[in-house]
Amino acid sequence: MSKNKVERVLTGKVVNNGRDKTIAIMIESKVRHPIYKKYIKRSTKIHAHDEKNECGVGDIVRVVEVKPFSKTKCWALLEVLEKLVTVD
Repeated sequence: MSKNKVERVLTGKVVNNGRDKTIAIMIESKVRHPIYKKYIKRSTKIHAHDEKNECGVGDIVRVVEVKPFSKTKCWALLEVLEKLVTVD
């Protein structure tokens, strides 16, 4: 009997990076209403581990599910897909 672990990978936008080695990510999805058949936006906020503190607010990132780091943090940063460009 072999164990095939399914890795959950999500993509979202960084909404907070104020804590050391932790980022908050907003995951948005569209679900279809069971009765009215219209699409509704749903959002979920998760906390992820950012070892190098490389993410900024507004970046698009990909995270992977890992063993828990703390009570609320069980995701880790996999890669930064898109950095937010700011004009000073």
